[in-house]
Amino acid sequence: MTNNEENNTASVAHRTKAGRLDFAKSAPRAFKALIGLDAAAREGLDPALVELVKIRASAINKCAYCLHMHTTDARKAGESEERLHMVAVWREAAHFFTEKEQAALALTEAVTLVADGGVPDAVYERAARHFDEVELARLLALIFTINTWNRLALSTAKVAGTDGR
Repeated sequence: MTNNEENNTASVAHRTKAGRLDFAKSAPRAFKALIGLDAAAREGLDPALVELVKIRASAINKCAYCLHMHTTDARKAGESEERLHMVAVWREAAHFFTEKEQAALALTEAVTLVADGGVPDAVYERAARHFDEVELARLLALIFTINTWNRLALSTAKVAGTDGR
C-alpha cells in the first residue's frame, strides 16, 4: 500500500455515517486544544451563565447538536425550563434574567454576529460594568469557543441527541 493509499484509508476510517470526518479522531491535537480553551474560559464563571451563553450562541448559529447538549447540561445544573424557553427572547423577557446575564447575552449576540456590525461600544461597556477584566476575558473566550464548537458540529454534520447526554 502506498503512502497516499494509507492516508486515504485512514481518512475513510475517520468519517461519520453522514460521510463527514470525525474531527476528534482526525485532528486530536486541535480538538484537545479546543477542549483546553473551553475549560480555561469556564474557570470562575457561573455555570448557569456559561450554559445560557452557549445556548444563545448555538441558537443563533442554528446548531441543534450544541443546543441539545447545552440545554441538557443546563437542566442537569438546575436551570428552569421557564428560563431555558426565554433565552431566545431574553430582551422581551428580561425579568427572567439578571442584569449580569443580560449583559452576557448581549455580548454573546454581538460577538456571534460580529460580521453584522462588530461589537458596539455600548454592548461591550455594559458587559464591562458587570464583569471584571479577568471575567470579561473568560466570557469572551467562552463565546469564541462555543462559536467554534457550533461551526465544528455544523461542518461535520453532528446529529442532535447523539452526544450521550
